[in-house]
Amino acid sequence: MKIKIKRLDSSLPLPRYETGGSVGFDLVTREDTVVAANSFALVPGNVVVQLPLGYALLVASRSSTPRRTGLVVPHGIGIVDSDYCGPEDEVMVQVWNPNAEVVIVKRGDRIAQGVIVNTVQAQWEEVDEMDAPSRGGFGSTGQSSG
Repeated sequence: MKIKIKRLDSSLPLPRYETGGSVGFDLVTREDTVVAANSFALVPGNVVVQLPLGYALLVASRSSTPRRTGLVVPHGIGIVDSDYCGPEDEVMVQVWNPNAEVVIVKRGDRIAQGVIVNTVQAQWEEVDEMDAPSRGGFGSTGQSSG
């Protein structure tokens, strides 16, 4: 699938899949970003991506980012909609620094990974009752019933 992409700083590389089996591609930081202690920041991902209708871009932390920097993505995963593709709609990575010290994300660091997924918009059919029996409470799968 061909996806239109615009780099805001063309001296940095395009996102790329590191192996033939990778489903996620790395996003590279466009500029140094200071993340104050116990604070949130937006790290610029250097790209605007124009996805076809029916697709979304999921943005997640790289598995090494929390271990290497201490930064975490506070909402777990970011969702970039297919209509977020204007000239200045840069993919941003929201991070939280739970540490007592400042963390500096350097220009060119691989800060996050993106995964392109197929999506659908639901057409709601409101009902008074559901057809299926209840399974239990939150997190109940795999628990014994005794």
